[in-house]
Amino acid sequence: MRAWLGRAGGGQMIRRQTLIALGIALVLGLVAVFLANSLLNRSERERGVGATTKIAVAAVPMDYGTVLTPESVKMVDYPVASLPPGTFRSVAQLLPAGKKRVALRPMLINEPILASKISAEGQGASMASLLPEGMRAATVRINDISGVAGFVQPNDSVDVLITRTFEGERITDVLMQNVKVLAMGQNAKERDQAKVSKSTTLQVDPIDAQKLALGEAVGSLSLVLRKPGEDENSPVVQTVSIDDLRYGRFSGRAYVQSSATTPRPAAATPARVVRRAIVRRPVVARSVVMRPATRSVEVVRGTQNSNYEVGGYGS
Repeated sequence: MRAWLGRAGGGQMIRRQTLIALGIALVLGLVAVFLANSLLNRSERERGVGATTKIAVAAVPMDYGTVLTPESVKMVDYPVASLPPGTFRSVAQLLPAGKKRVALRPMLINEPILASKISAEGQGASMASLLPEGMRAATVRINDISGVAGFVQPNDSVDVLITRTFEGERITDVLMQNVKVLAMGQNAKERDQAKVSKSTTLQVDPIDAQKLALGEAVGSLSLVLRKPGEDENSPVVQTVSIDDLRYGRFSGRAYVQSSATTPRPAAATPARVVRRAIVRRPVVARSVVMRPATRSVEVVRGTQNSNYEVGGYGS
């Protein structure tokens, strides 16, 4: 009996020690989790992770030239760690009393209002503020044909063609490629429908601005609308003359005549400009030799031929 009681008491002591060890381990685990969370929160606070601040965003869609008002602006919470430069922390900072600001770029609802997207205090919409560093705005005359029937809109990309007279012959060259359109006429906003304008303003560098001025003086300019996002590399371009206005001739790519007499384009070559000299082919007069009439018949047998005189009998 005493032996059984001793064994029972020993088992209870072992279980008690086990429970105590598990309790101590649980407490130590909770302490470790608490300390880790404290260190992580402190690190995030030091880096600004999770912290927010109020910034001004667009409350309504805005186009180029839209005047900002307190009703068109709202304040929202924005992560401090992702805050873009040029934000405004209050409506008073964005719209000082008695001074207006104008949108220079389109903005969507809830889009942050940045200093680079609006005009300075008290100033209106300016085309110069849209130009990147080192670029110029140049305006040229167009009409309903050279302006792609009014389908060219601001922010589109176009190629500029020039048609002029060179050495007595009318030719067309590609003057510029992939040029950004800033405005059509006096409108710098995108339109929902086509509208014919008498002029277009293009974003070019100083040298291209000189080319536009000279090209407009010596010939006529036309616009060619490009596909949005198209690679700047273009097919081979070259001077086109009246001689190229023939069936089967194509100046941009080589054409191969198929068995069905239908022209098909060959593989495109790398982008480069080819200047083809205009060649004037002289007209050569050919003399025509009249052969006397004969009364002979030629008979071909296999690879042999024989001539026989006919007629004359009984004459």
